[in-house]
Amino acid sequence: MSTSSKGRERTIWIWVLIVVAVVAGLLAFLDAARYMGWLPIAALGDLKFFLPSASWLGAIMSGIVGLIWFWVAKMLYDLDPRGWLFVVVMAVLNLVLLALALFGQSTFQSILPALLVNAIGLIISILPSTKAAFGQ
Repeated sequence: MSTSSKGRERTIWIWVLIVVAVVAGLLAFLDAARYMGWLPIAALGDLKFFLPSASWLGAIMSGIVGLIWFWVAKMLYDLDPRGWLFVVVMAVLNLVLLALALFGQSTFQSILPALLVNAIGLIISILPSTKAAFGQ
Protein backbone atom coordinates (compact mmCIF):
# COMPACT_ATOMS: atom_id res chain seq x y z
CA MET A 1 0.00 0.00 0.00
CA SER A 2 1.12 3.52 -0.68
CA THR A 3 1.91 5.87 2.12
CA SER A 4 1.75 9.62 2.18
CA SER A 5 4.38 11.96 3.51
CA LYS A 6 2.47 12.30 6.78
CA GLY A 7 2.70 8.57 7.54
CA ARG A 8 -0.93 7.77 6.70
CA GLU A 9 -1.80 4.80 4.50
CA ARG A 10 -4.30 4.36 1.72
CA THR A 11 -6.47 1.51 2.92
CA ILE A 12 -8.67 -0.58 0.65
CA TRP A 13 -11.59 1.66 1.62
CA ILE A 14 -9.70 4.74 0.44
CA TRP A 15 -9.08 3.07 -2.93
CA VAL A 16 -12.77 2.12 -3.16
CA LEU A 17 -13.71 5.69 -2.28
CA ILE A 18 -11.40 7.02 -5.03
CA VAL A 19 -13.08 4.71 -7.55
CA VAL A 20 -16.52 5.79 -6.29
CA ALA A 21 -15.55 9.46 -6.72
CA VAL A 22 -14.38 8.86 -10.31
CA VAL A 23 -17.53 6.89 -11.15
CA ALA A 24 -19.68 9.64 -9.58
CA GLY A 25 -17.88 12.20 -11.76
CA LEU A 26 -18.47 10.12 -14.88
CA LEU A 27 -22.14 9.67 -13.98
CA ALA A 28 -22.50 13.43 -13.46
CA PHE A 29 -21.08 14.07 -16.95
CA LEU A 30 -23.41 11.38 -18.33
CA ASP A 31 -26.33 13.13 -16.62
CA ALA A 32 -25.27 16.48 -18.11
CA ALA A 33 -25.34 14.95 -21.58
CA ARG A 34 -28.73 13.36 -20.85
CA TYR A 35 -30.18 16.67 -19.58
CA MET A 36 -29.15 18.32 -22.84
CA GLY A 37 -30.61 15.47 -24.88
CA TRP A 38 -27.22 14.65 -26.43
CA LEU A 39 -27.23 11.13 -25.03
CA PRO A 40 -30.76 9.77 -24.82
CA ILE A 41 -30.44 6.41 -23.11
CA ALA A 42 -33.88 4.83 -23.15
CA ALA A 43 -32.89 2.13 -20.67
CA LEU A 44 -32.06 4.75 -18.01
CA GLY A 45 -35.21 6.80 -18.46
CA ASP A 46 -35.67 10.48 -19.15
CA LEU A 47 -34.13 13.16 -16.92
CA LYS A 48 -36.07 16.34 -16.26
CA PHE A 49 -34.83 19.17 -14.07
CA PHE A 50 -37.13 20.39 -11.28
CA LEU A 51 -37.64 23.78 -12.99
CA PRO A 52 -39.75 23.66 -16.15
CA SER A 53 -37.81 24.29 -19.38
CA ALA A 54 -34.48 24.51 -17.58
CA SER A 55 -32.68 21.36 -18.65
CA TRP A 56 -29.64 23.50 -19.45
CA LEU A 57 -29.43 24.44 -15.75
CA GLY A 58 -29.46 20.77 -14.79
CA ALA A 59 -26.74 20.09 -17.35
CA ILE A 60 -24.55 22.92 -16.02
CA MET A 61 -25.02 21.80 -12.42
CA SER A 62 -24.26 18.19 -13.34
CA GLY A 63 -21.11 19.27 -15.20
CA ILE A 64 -19.90 21.27 -12.21
CA VAL A 65 -20.64 18.37 -9.88
CA GLY A 66 -18.66 16.06 -12.20
CA LEU A 67 -15.64 18.35 -12.12
CA ILE A 68 -15.81 18.57 -8.35
CA TRP A 69 -15.94 14.76 -8.04
CA PHE A 70 -12.75 14.42 -10.11
CA TRP A 71 -11.05 17.05 -7.92
CA VAL A 72 -12.23 15.13 -4.84
CA ALA A 73 -10.76 11.89 -6.25
CA LYS A 74 -7.38 13.63 -6.56
CA MET A 75 -7.61 14.90 -2.97
CA LEU A 76 -8.51 11.40 -1.78
CA TYR A 77 -5.51 9.97 -3.60
CA ASP A 78 -3.30 12.57 -1.88
CA LEU A 79 -4.93 11.65 1.49
CA ASP A 80 -5.98 15.27 1.96
CA PRO A 81 -8.48 15.40 4.88
CA ARG A 82 -10.48 17.98 2.94
CA GLY A 83 -11.12 15.25 0.35
CA TRP A 84 -12.88 13.16 2.96
CA LEU A 85 -15.01 16.14 3.97
CA PHE A 86 -15.82 16.90 0.33
CA VAL A 87 -16.98 13.31 -0.22
CA VAL A 88 -19.44 13.66 2.62
CA VAL A 89 -20.64 17.10 1.48
CA MET A 90 -20.80 16.19 -2.22
CA ALA A 91 -22.61 12.91 -1.61
CA VAL A 92 -25.25 14.63 0.51
CA LEU A 93 -25.56 17.52 -1.98
CA ASN A 94 -25.84 15.13 -4.89
CA LEU A 95 -28.50 13.10 -3.08
CA VAL A 96 -30.49 16.32 -2.58
CA LEU A 97 -30.11 17.19 -6.28
CA LEU A 98 -31.28 13.70 -7.20
CA ALA A 99 -34.34 14.19 -5.01
CA LEU A 100 -35.01 17.45 -6.89
CA ALA A 101 -34.73 15.51 -10.14
CA LEU A 102 -37.53 13.28 -8.88
CA PHE A 103 -39.66 16.38 -8.32
CA GLY A 104 -38.90 17.32 -11.93
CA GLN A 105 -40.59 14.05 -12.90
CA SER A 106 -37.44 12.14 -13.69
CA THR A 107 -38.02 8.46 -13.23
CA PHE A 108 -36.52 6.65 -10.27
CA GLN A 109 -34.84 4.33 -12.74
CA SER A 110 -33.06 7.29 -14.35
CA ILE A 111 -31.46 8.47 -11.09
CA LEU A 112 -30.80 5.03 -9.58
CA PRO A 113 -27.14 4.68 -10.73
CA ALA A 114 -26.14 8.06 -9.29
CA LEU A 115 -28.20 7.39 -6.16
CA LEU A 116 -26.39 4.11 -5.53
CA VAL A 117 -22.91 5.55 -6.16
CA ASN A 118 -23.50 8.53 -3.86
CA ALA A 119 -25.04 6.39 -1.12
CA ILE A 120 -22.09 3.96 -1.30
CA GLY A 121 -19.64 6.89 -1.18
CA LEU A 122 -21.37 8.37 1.85
CA ILE A 123 -21.47 5.03 3.67
CA ILE A 124 -17.79 4.27 2.98
CA SER A 125 -16.73 7.77 4.01
CA ILE A 126 -18.35 7.48 7.44
CA LEU A 127 -16.70 4.14 8.26
CA PRO A 128 -14.36 4.50 11.26
CA SER A 129 -11.39 3.07 9.34
CA THR A 130 -11.90 5.58 6.52
CA LYS A 131 -12.16 8.49 8.94
CA ALA A 132 -9.03 7.28 10.74
CA ALA A 133 -7.07 7.16 7.47
CA PHE A 134 -7.72 10.89 7.11
CA GLY A 135 -6.92 11.66 10.74
CA GLN A 136 -10.53 12.36 11.69
